[in-house]
Amino acid sequence: MAKSFKELLDLAKRNGAKKIAVAVAEDFDVLSAVKEAYDQNIVKPILIGNAEKIKDVAKKVKLNLDGIEIIDEGESIEACRKAVSIVSSQKADILMKGLVDTSIIMKQVLDKEIGLRTDKVISHVGVFCVPTYPKLFILTDAAMNIAPNLEYKKKILENAVEFAHSLDIKNPKVAVVCAKEKVYKKMESTIDAKELEDMNKRGEIKDCTVIGPLALDNAISKEAAIHKGVDNPVSGDVDIFLMPNIEAGNIMYKTLTFLAKAQNAAVIVGAKSPIVLTSRTDTAETKLNSIVLSALMV
Repeated sequence: MAKSFKELLDLAKRNGAKKIAVAVAEDFDVLSAVKEAYDQNIVKPILIGNAEKIKDVAKKVKLNLDGIEIIDEGESIEACRKAVSIVSSQKADILMKGLVDTSIIMKQVLDKEIGLRTDKVISHVGVFCVPTYPKLFILTDAAMNIAPNLEYKKKILENAVEFAHSLDIKNPKVAVVCAKEKVYKKMESTIDAKELEDMNKRGEIKDCTVIGPLALDNAISKEAAIHKGVDNPVSGDVDIFLMPNIEAGNIMYKTLTFLAKAQNAAVIVGAKSPIVLTSRTDTAETKLNSIVLSALMV
């Protein structure tokens, strides 16, 4: 796994520009990130939204619009619909949310006529860089699937493994995180975790190494694992943290972001194309990092 977002950015630059359709693009931080990615030949944008507002924001972020396609659509739902249609018709490689509610753009993503659904579960992956961990790591799912059962956890995990491969991690190490590192019949997440590990051993989950259940301390720290008598090849060297539900994932995601001040990025996976679906509170840097992740997936 790469040790920094700069390494990923350099890799994305070498891969060449991918087309990105930005829905309701008249947002300062979004266009700041798009400008940076465009200037570094990571993406070639198609901007959909209120054309006058897009041009006004572009001036503020010093984005040169020469050669950039702008589709004038002042109504948010229609702007999202056009952006999704552009991606689903393969005229762009990536979809990005601008100044619009997630529910609005996701309704178009899930539309049976023009949407981006596949037979996979649509899930969220976050990537973090913290000074207390030796490499970048992936966290899933913190935003899409509320209370996944075993079947859904398997699909979320498979999405994350495929995503890890796009970051050039050949055999990602997966920790199935629970409150305990032992199976406890009153805690269903521990039962699911052990079953996911067994599925991996049986070859039903491929191209990764899965260990579960693991409490967070003995997933992050090899020393903590040894102290608790947990011996496995994943502890202290985790690439993917699979969380038991959206509450655990979301709390960990925001704790890392706001308390640990971690560098982070996120992308929606499992659709026909990667989707950059960052929060309005995310910085331009986070949005740029997320664009980089999506470009590496193409």
